[in-house]
Amino acid sequence: MTQFSDERGAELRELFFESAQELLETLNHEALKLEKDPADTESMRSIRRIVHTLKGDAAATGCRELSELAHELEDALTLDGTPSDVSVVEVAFTAADTFGAMLAAYRHQEMLPSTAALQKLIHSLTAVPVSKPRKRAEKPVETHVQWTEYEKLAIQKSVQRGKSVYHIQARVDPHCAMPIAARQLVLNALAPAGEVLGTRPEANAPEAAKEFHVLLASAQTSEFLIAKCRIPTVISQVAADKIEEQKHAAVESAVPGPALAEKPTESLPSSLVPSAALAEEKNGKTGAAATDNILRVEAERIDNVLNLVGELIIGKSMLQQGLNEFARNYPKEAMRGRFADALAFQGRVLNDLQRAVMKVRMVPVEQLFRRFPRMVRDAAKQCGKEVDLVISGNDTDLDKSLLDAIAEPLTHLVRNAVSHGIEPAAERSGKGKADRGTVRLDAYHHGNQVVIEVADNGRGIDAGKVKARALEKQLVTPEGAAKLTEADILGLIFRPGFSTAEEITEIAGRGVGLDVVQNVLHRLKGTVEIENRPGRGATFRLKLPLTLAIIKALLFRVERRLYAIPLNTVAEIARADESDLHQVDHCEVLQLRNQVLPIVRLGSRLPMGQNSRKIFVLVVALGERKLGLLVEGLEGEEQLVIKALDDQTVETDLVSGASILGDGRVVLILNLPAIVERFTQSQPAEDRVPSFGLLLSNAERARASLAQRGALS
Repeated sequence: MTQFSDERGAELRELFFESAQELLETLNHEALKLEKDPADTESMRSIRRIVHTLKGDAAATGCRELSELAHELEDALTLDGTPSDVSVVEVAFTAADTFGAMLAAYRHQEMLPSTAALQKLIHSLTAVPVSKPRKRAEKPVETHVQWTEYEKLAIQKSVQRGKSVYHIQARVDPHCAMPIAARQLVLNALAPAGEVLGTRPEANAPEAAKEFHVLLASAQTSEFLIAKCRIPTVISQVAADKIEEQKHAAVESAVPGPALAEKPTESLPSSLVPSAALAEEKNGKTGAAATDNILRVEAERIDNVLNLVGELIIGKSMLQQGLNEFARNYPKEAMRGRFADALAFQGRVLNDLQRAVMKVRMVPVEQLFRRFPRMVRDAAKQCGKEVDLVISGNDTDLDKSLLDAIAEPLTHLVRNAVSHGIEPAAERSGKGKADRGTVRLDAYHHGNQVVIEVADNGRGIDAGKVKARALEKQLVTPEGAAKLTEADILGLIFRPGFSTAEEITEIAGRGVGLDVVQNVLHRLKGTVEIENRPGRGATFRLKLPLTLAIIKALLFRVERRLYAIPLNTVAEIARADESDLHQVDHCEVLQLRNQVLPIVRLGSRLPMGQNSRKIFVLVVALGERKLGLLVEGLEGEEQLVIKALDDQTVETDLVSGASILGDGRVVLILNLPAIVERFTQSQPAEDRVPSFGLLLSNAERARASLAQRGALS
């Protein structure tokens, strides 16, 4: 394995790793298309191009073993007459997995994995049975070159003047000592024979050193032009196709290239086919020019910029506090208005800057979704089922950090939909369903949240079976199980170790998966909902904030300490007396209009005789569940910059982060999903008070620690 010592080499390698992952995802995608339609020649050509590109990039970055293996695969794919007993799709999938494992080993400087399985398939692919001699493909590989409107007009005028227009395609000899000059040598040879109307690709393009196209108006024959282009040791293959007038009239945007005069066992390498960027040429501008505006930036650099924006927001809050104090002390000072205007202007610019930086952090969920078609295909094959994956909402944007964090939960949900949700074909036929099941992935914005849904049209969730399994595993008591609602029963599937699978397989039955989903969603300040349709399927709905960096929060006091919760979780704020609270099944509740609202008491109970004191109840909504948080007073709304806390600072999961106000006060941000889970798991009300008391004691220690660290700087 080649080591990279210099800084430039390391940067090039990182760029290669990133682009190679995209190539492998495209390889999986094209292999899936080829599996559905084995006659799709475009997918086959795309697979060849991907392998060729990966070979060249690996060689350029010193990944010699990967380059050599890709070269073997490319040679096998370019041979005609592939034996029917060998699946190119299987080879492509195995190659994607093997190349991915090799890339991971290169990236982490580890031992390379075994490539024996892929090499065996490659050798099988190239083996020619004695009874079935290899034949040259009857239909040549076609390439499409995009000509501009000006060039197409020149074709028409040349034909009208009685000249023939030829599309000449020339391949540079791989052993040519001067491949860059080959294009000019051919143009010099063709100049006396006619008028050059256009060339592809551009002279400075890397592809020009391998293969190029010439549009030539001439009175000579195609044989004469081919002979002119056959320059020994420079051009290995050449073909000329005459463009007829009626043929040109039918062409809207592309002219098919001729088949190269080549040896029986050779075909055009994938890299010599014009790139997609060239095919998108329009109005004289190539796709390469558009890519000049794309800049790859490490996520860490963007995080640093966002962190500085957060510090500016804190500074703005401090200025606002100072201006308010100045206004109170000097109410008639004329400069007060100018200070206020300057601060308002700064606030507008800062808000625009914040939105701009947040937009840079946003990426489409398509980057995550494109890995699932292959995953569903493999899972369905392992389970012996037929499953289609339908994806929508690819262009929905989400914070990059959130996108990376939900990859594992989403993987568990998709695998569960295939293994648990979709029935076998025979069972589906008996229910009057189509033999092929469907799993749907969707993403969309809802308010200031992103919703990602994983739905299937399978059997749904059997609540009775879930309840019975929970009793068997002693996750609930018989008395507690009798009081569970359907939503509570469905929530049991997120408990660690819970599974309804009758047998353990490679993808299901171990009881590991859905508890990871809930834990990750809690950490991300999101929620997961289940919409169950027995006999017709189930939908898992993940709701996530657009970003974790900056939020609008509601500040409140509990036992004279300051806390905050995201403002979007607060449904309403109610006032009540302590005497309005009642005990029902060891739980405090409040009659709020026509609804009985469970109450979560964060602080300790009031002494006797103070039951008439007014209290605030924050009605928070998490999914379909509503709870009331009992607080002593409100501080108002504030835009907070969230700072993560380590385990040494806070030893409870009830706090998700901290921030600092303009006056220097530290505020802890509560993790509502964790609080709700703690509330529902603790049955007696007396058991809950110590839990939240622990929160308060940890909070005090966190404040002191953060103050010593210089106010979260």
